[in-house]
Amino acid sequence: MQIDFNLDHPEKELSLTGKKIAGLSISRLVLFFALLAVVIVGLSEMRWLLFLFFPMSILFVYLIKRFNTLKDRQAFLKAVIQIKEDENLRKSRKLASFDQGQEFIDKKHPFSNDLDLFGEHSLFQLLNHTVSKEGRLRLANEMKTLVSAAVAEKRFDAIKELSIKSDFLLHFEAFGKAFLKDEKPKIAFYDWIKTGNQWKKGYYLPLILGPMAGLFILSAVLFGLISPVFLSVWLLISLIALSLVFKPLIAAANAMPNEGDVKTFTAWAILMENLSFEDPYLVKLQQPIFEKNFRASVSLRSLEQQSFAVQNRANLVYMIFNFLFWVDYIVLLRLEKWKIQNESHIHLWQQCFDEWQVMVSLAAFEKEEKNTTAVQWVKEPTLKVKAIRHPLILPDSCVPNDFNLPIEDKIVLLTGSNMSGKTTFMRTVGTNMVLVNLGLSPFAEEYISGDFQLFTSMRNTDNLGESVSSFYAELARIKGLLDQAEQDKPMFFLLDEILKGTNTTDRVMGSEALIRQLSASQSKGIISTHDIELADRSLPGVVNYSFHSDIKDDKILFDYTLKKGPCPSFNAHKLMELMGIKFL
Repeated sequence: MQIDFNLDHPEKELSLTGKKIAGLSISRLVLFFALLAVVIVGLSEMRWLLFLFFPMSILFVYLIKRFNTLKDRQAFLKAVIQIKEDENLRKSRKLASFDQGQEFIDKKHPFSNDLDLFGEHSLFQLLNHTVSKEGRLRLANEMKTLVSAAVAEKRFDAIKELSIKSDFLLHFEAFGKAFLKDEKPKIAFYDWIKTGNQWKKGYYLPLILGPMAGLFILSAVLFGLISPVFLSVWLLISLIALSLVFKPLIAAANAMPNEGDVKTFTAWAILMENLSFEDPYLVKLQQPIFEKNFRASVSLRSLEQQSFAVQNRANLVYMIFNFLFWVDYIVLLRLEKWKIQNESHIHLWQQCFDEWQVMVSLAAFEKEEKNTTAVQWVKEPTLKVKAIRHPLILPDSCVPNDFNLPIEDKIVLLTGSNMSGKTTFMRTVGTNMVLVNLGLSPFAEEYISGDFQLFTSMRNTDNLGESVSSFYAELARIKGLLDQAEQDKPMFFLLDEILKGTNTTDRVMGSEALIRQLSASQSKGIISTHDIELADRSLPGVVNYSFHSDIKDDKILFDYTLKKGPCPSFNAHKLMELMGIKFL
């Protein structure tokens, strides 16, 4: 499908298209009744009128195709308008209407459950521009994949180049939103492709005989050279002849993807064939679609036509032509030729389109957010960020922070009063690590990082079904971290309110033991705690950071700014007073 209309004012174009569709609907209805009149009068009184049936049928088919084209245009324009509305919602962080990806939440994953990657007001809602089930799943898996600096660097340049191709991004997503609505599983289609050739050499005889004999008998009856009985006999013979190819055509019709699926793939292929890329990663992704002597768009457009023919055999006009000229044989021959030519390509194309959906999602996100910071990946185990922000918080209300964990330091002990920003900061660091691993720019002015694997323990809840307490759940997460650390893997961990489920004495002793154990490994990270006693102890590799709060006129004020050193005061006592707890 070619885009030949103005997208600067899609609302105006949509209104104009609606009027054209209404006019075509009336024209098609009038022509249909005219066709019926020609058939009835021609058979009963003036047979020469039946000659008008064929040109009128061709005109009727043209009107149908024109109507379908305009309906496609209408659907595309609606999708464009929806995409622009979605962009505004994402910019204002109003994400309630977007797909949450709830089924991708995995409590056992090293970090996804703690960083709001999925669920309500999640990163998935910001990133996801995919339109198919497979593309959606692929994006979710990419978000949960382990950190790889090599892959991230390769993808970063590709995303940057793709993000400036605004028309391509808009058209790609709009085609999918317009047509890929009732997606049909393609397992049956791939199985059908693998079936043996259903065309037999003996079918060439009816392929040639059908149109020739049908045209001769119909002409002879119309000119009065033979009795109409011969036409009835011919239709009976047609019924027998067509029954030979009925079963393979029904099997093909049942296996075919939905019309919208093929239409979307065709449009995507055309889009990609009309683009040239400089980045080698994008060129590689484009190769399966755009080979030297084999274009996916040509094959997919042919499949779209074959699919339309085989799935609309019950259409009245088709049935008339089929019984007269045995069109089914032509349809089956073209299907089998297509199958032989494309058997090794079609599955590869779908996988390629799934990857392109991920790339379009990431590039569209980069374009919308206008982030430009390039990640500096280093071999040393260090993390240094400047003015880092949380992606899910509006820039106007988000306080950026600087943070540095150099080679000589192992653990940041983060203290601070309630609601001062400790957990949010830790999620800010973790979420940006996910973004840069995807190949995206971080929400920061500077980002220098070693090739760490991310691990979090922040949302540990009890599980009544498994008789697991929240404290035991946290211990299980910590054990998972220690198992990884013992393998000398460079982990970056985020542990929030460590060992909060036990008494103060055991918590402090256990926290100190864990800190010493982690400091002796290759791992680094941030541990938040309310136990200020830990900050007073001289622990190896530990550096203190904190968030502060002030109390003024019975109000607790926060600046959400990370500061070096332990927190000098806490606000739990004041918070309890404000909530109505009276101290004696």
